[in-house]
Amino acid sequence: MKVAEIKSTEIKNLDILAKQVVEGFITGIHKSPFHGFSVEFSEHKLYNNGESTRHIDWKLFAKTEKLYTKKYEEETNLRCHIIIDNSASMHYPVVKTQTVENLNKIGFAAVAAASLMEILKRQRDAVGLSVYSDSYEYYAPEKGSERHRSMLLHQLEKLLISTSKAATETYQYLHEIAEKMHRRSLIFLFTDMFQTTKEDEALFEALRHLKYNKHEVVLFHTYDGKTELNFNFDNAPKKFVDVETGEEINVFAENIQQKYAELASHYFKGLKNKCLQYKIDYVPVDIHQGFNDILTAYLLQRKKIK
Repeated sequence: MKVAEIKSTEIKNLDILAKQVVEGFITGIHKSPFHGFSVEFSEHKLYNNGESTRHIDWKLFAKTEKLYTKKYEEETNLRCHIIIDNSASMHYPVVKTQTVENLNKIGFAAVAAASLMEILKRQRDAVGLSVYSDSYEYYAPEKGSERHRSMLLHQLEKLLISTSKAATETYQYLHEIAEKMHRRSLIFLFTDMFQTTKEDEALFEALRHLKYNKHEVVLFHTYDGKTELNFNFDNAPKKFVDVETGEEINVFAENIQQKYAELASHYFKGLKNKCLQYKIDYVPVDIHQGFNDILTAYLLQRKKIK
């Protein structure tokens, strides 16, 4: 689903928006390689011979002549933990009001996370949430109740209206999260991969820590494709300021655009190769391109794990 397919308005109810995103995604599944998967979005599962007949839905049997058993809130098939980088660089670009058509990176991550939570709810999967910047701001373990999900949505809504001047070293908090999580889970990390130092190896060592604990890890590399990848600015003289270090540079964008785009592309390819090396799923997500890649990544991982 492209962002523009949903009416552009201020995001006042993240739960409703997440439902719209997921409904649009499920509609598209019927023409995709996941055709047939959407049957799992119901609150029933096919009855298997030998199972207890206590939970068979006989009313549904009367309509379909097929045996289905009811699925209940406490039944969770998968444990998922969503991790969001809330450092200053994730609040780029500056927007006055977060709307579906005008999200910054943290806003995109919040909507994407809410959409994942909606699809996890429909699958009866448990979900947890971590938010970090220069401190570990929030942690909730994986649970499947509606009350728990409402609590996580509230935290995501706070991100939509938050600001941050914090720098971060992602790897520090990934180690902490790895120590907290003792049961095998599917982990989604939203980060723009900008750190105040260039210790990429330390970051991947932290991701390896998660892998060592048998978790499946998906890195959603969250970026603004127009400016952070392609450096698409007008050619007026501009001052560029690093929001985390305060470093400044004055430059005409046109003079360095080609070289910048080459270096950025090389960096992206390097991240992808490093993730392949460590068996981490790398998913680049441009905040202007909607949420399909994120929800598709969930389906792929769920098929692989089950």
